[in-house]
Amino acid sequence: MLHESDNDINLSATETDVLAQLDGLEGRLLQLQHQVEQLQRLASLGTMAAMLAHEFNNALTPILSYCQYALQRGEPELMRTAVEKSFKNARRLGHLCERVLGMATDDQMGPTDTLILPLVRDAVECLGRDLEKDNIVLSLDVPDDLTARVTAGSLQQVLFNLVINARQAMLDRPGNLRIAAWRTDDGKVSINIADTGQGIKPEHLDKIFEPFFTTKQHESRADRQGIGLGLHICRQLMEEQGGTIEAESKPGKGATFTLTLPGTV
Repeated sequence: MLHESDNDINLSATETDVLAQLDGLEGRLLQLQHQVEQLQRLASLGTMAAMLAHEFNNALTPILSYCQYALQRGEPELMRTAVEKSFKNARRLGHLCERVLGMATDDQMGPTDTLILPLVRDAVECLGRDLEKDNIVLSLDVPDDLTARVTAGSLQQVLFNLVINARQAMLDRPGNLRIAAWRTDDGKVSINIADTGQGIKPEHLDKIFEPFFTTKQHESRADRQGIGLGLHICRQLMEEQGGTIEAESKPGKGATFTLTLPGTV
């Protein structure tokens, strides 16, 4: 009997130790998932770096030219004009920096009742580049008062990744990007991001949300490259908020991504 009791005690201690190790591994896995999400957020910022450098150069060139010309002429009215134009461009750059820093900052507030339209606009502005310069026509069809129960930073990252992908798909051709949102009959919110780009091959459509799956590994331009985590993270972020993400596409006719989010309480 003593030996049986000792065995029971040893077995119980072993089970407790295993459970403790499993709890530790589960906690570590959650930490790693969070770190991967943050790394993808930073990778998205890296994708926009080439565009930002170009746009900053475009804004700084007239600032320097106006100021140099005004200083050479020494005329008060001309100096005032130079200051006004420089202020306008500098404010635009400052606004862009705020958007970029907002994308880089992790959102710890959790789900709240959030207006959708400002997040859509911010995601587009985070490109740092007017889509018309790439022959892309943007149309927004989002009600001003439409709200969903979401984590604002996470949804903005999802929208930004989808806008980036849509732009990349249309860089070699004139295109249209349409973002629409509405409240469904069951009280949820749907957001539709549709482009007229090259589309997704049928054999790739079931794989695009898998980690590290990408068709852009051989692209030479920095603003076209990818590491295959963007859509995978988008799906994770949507699921964490009780939402879904789906894709449909026909090669040569563009792609459409549909987000479904919980409505407000």
